[in-house]
Amino acid sequence: MTDDLVEPVSERRVRVGVLGCGHVGGALVELIDDRGEEIAATTGVRLEVTRVAVRDLGKQRSAAVGPERLTHDAHALATAPDVDLVVELIGGIEPARSLVIEALKAGKPVVTANKELLANVGSELYALADSVGLPLLFEAAVAGAVPLVRALQVSLAGERIRRVVGIVNGTTNYVLSRMSSEGIDYGEAVAEAQRLGYAERDPTADVEGYDASAKAAILAGIAFDAEVVAGDVYREGIAQVELADVDFAHRLGYEVKLLAVAERVSDASGRERIAVRVHPAMLPMEHPLAGVRGPFNAVFIEGEAAGELMLYGRGAGGLPTASAVLGDVLDAARGLGRAAVRRRPMEIVPIDELTTQYYLTVDVEDRPGVLASVAAVFGAHRVSIRSMEQIEIGGGARLVFITHTARESAVQATLSELSALEAVERIGGLLRVLGPES
Repeated sequence: MTDDLVEPVSERRVRVGVLGCGHVGGALVELIDDRGEEIAATTGVRLEVTRVAVRDLGKQRSAAVGPERLTHDAHALATAPDVDLVVELIGGIEPARSLVIEALKAGKPVVTANKELLANVGSELYALADSVGLPLLFEAAVAGAVPLVRALQVSLAGERIRRVVGIVNGTTNYVLSRMSSEGIDYGEAVAEAQRLGYAERDPTADVEGYDASAKAAILAGIAFDAEVVAGDVYREGIAQVELADVDFAHRLGYEVKLLAVAERVSDASGRERIAVRVHPAMLPMEHPLAGVRGPFNAVFIEGEAAGELMLYGRGAGGLPTASAVLGDVLDAARGLGRAAVRRRPMEIVPIDELTTQYYLTVDVEDRPGVLASVAAVFGAHRVSIRSMEQIEIGGGARLVFITHTARESAVQATLSELSALEAVERIGGLLRVLGPES
């Protein structure tokens, strides 16, 4: 066949407006500029970034962004006639919420990477997008470059998901990985993460679990078609995890990870609810998530028909996140925006009703009768002890317990009563233990 018989692929120009030009926004502009020809050749869509809204026009930026595209007026960009599609990369709830609403009402598809926005007012925005018949896409909001949202909404659209367990914060996974592999303490590991750019100067959002909680809310909403906001998610961070806890977990065949867990829970009557939580946990070494190291994310999905699946990759960083945003931009530009997001109210199981195994430590005076009094408290609250080890520390002793499956409320009541005992000097680590009882 000669070249003159090959029909050229028709192109459609799509003008993109970007709200925000931080690490992700700048990387997105560069990706679109650098790969524009290739994208047009393979998809028939020629992307062009026409406007980029920033807060500070005088700030030094990548030369690729170019001052001619910069604007201080984000609201004008959201409704501009020379913008066909809006990408929101500002972060936070306002003005991001208002700008997304303006763009959708102006007839423009929206792509966002804003987990805080979706975890708090997502239902409102999904409903608006549905009413105007436009896509609101957010692949990069949960796990960076990992195509998790697409997998759940498209590939597993007909699957009944039972449980989603994930490492969705790269900072905390880096910190816990360093504690595990190098034996350094929490403070040193956080400082190292900050030096390498894996943690912010103020790491609170990561280490206290706020970032992971927002992502858990989004994940639960997608997996169960449920209305879930960040405030529904039980949250604990990793600041209380000690090196001794990590070392002891290793001795028992576990790794310590900060996990986001969303699962269906049915009671004896068959009533279905969902449980959503973020907390550090001991995970069996043989579990696929236990081997996820450094600043990587991974999500383990359990479906009724599909069985067990895991998605793994870089969960943060300018280029990986921009890659996920670009995928959504192309989906929207080609009219492949995923189906409208419709959510139903579902009851959230309170953390007090959780049943699992527990690891906990209690520092006590080393004298006769103390162990018996501690064990009596466990028995009084029907918390069965699977194993116990006593370790000498200074002039006292540390009692390390692994329980059989117990109710969260009973374990918390046990700890409360133990803390009041005269012989108890300190209640130490508390970690939930995932996996079957051995």
